[in-house]
Amino acid sequence: MSEREHGPKAQLAERGLHAKKHFGQNFLTDPSLARRIAELASTPPGGTVVELGAGLGALTGPLLERAAHVVAIERDRDLIPMLEARFARTVAEGKLQIIEADAKGIDPVELCGAHPRPHVLAGNLPYNLTGPLLTLATSVAQRLERVVYLVQLEVADRVAARPGTDAYGALSVFVQAQFAPRRALVVRRGAFYPQPNVDSAVLVLEPLPTPVTAETEAFRAVVRAAFAQRRKKLTNAWRGVLGQSAAAVCAAAERAHIDLNLRGEVLAVTDFATMARELVQ
Repeated sequence: MSEREHGPKAQLAERGLHAKKHFGQNFLTDPSLARRIAELASTPPGGTVVELGAGLGALTGPLLERAAHVVAIERDRDLIPMLEARFARTVAEGKLQIIEADAKGIDPVELCGAHPRPHVLAGNLPYNLTGPLLTLATSVAQRLERVVYLVQLEVADRVAARPGTDAYGALSVFVQAQFAPRRALVVRRGAFYPQPNVDSAVLVLEPLPTPVTAETEAFRAVVRAAFAQRRKKLTNAWRGVLGQSAAAVCAAAERAHIDLNLRGEVLAVTDFATMARELVQ
């Protein structure tokens, strides 16, 4: 029986299990797609990959074919014995480490440790955890070589959006302050079990040689305020930001060469970074 025929539904049924909606489980069913994602995560071959949400190992297997070391994170304890049985040999060889944990609470850099570089963060993300796991990636961007996430298509478009487009927003700015993002593959909903209601995409994040800015409190406040109500001009959106007076905001905007009659969606990431710095001078 082929890997696709003996898919997630059958594997779970053998153990008397089912996909858990509260974990946001949508398992990959297409082996060729898993291999393409593994190629994006491990090119050139070698290095260490921390996989978030290993599930039943659909992506873990192809990653092991290319990476020197894989750390597979899975929070569903019912799936851990299945992973351990499937990959018993590579675990025994020390090439694979399986950890039961919530991906939101791990330190991927620490898990990579002294294992070979490049160090890569990858995973088929539950839709309900995409935000926190993107935040995790931005927090360690400068200590990784690449991030490859399978996410909801709409999220991938928002992350990669350019200023002046409808998809451009706070998420775009926060991620692009640390990474150069690109949407590598569109993945139709039929490639998963259970089938979600939306399509997905593979998002590749390459850390910038130098971040646009650190994610400071001022930067977060300026970005969030600018997009809180998209139709507002910046003169209104930034009113009282960081407790600053209208005069202080105007003076900071003038030093940053930002027209307060504009709306936030037309500003570049560098504009937000400059405004944040000027506000706290």
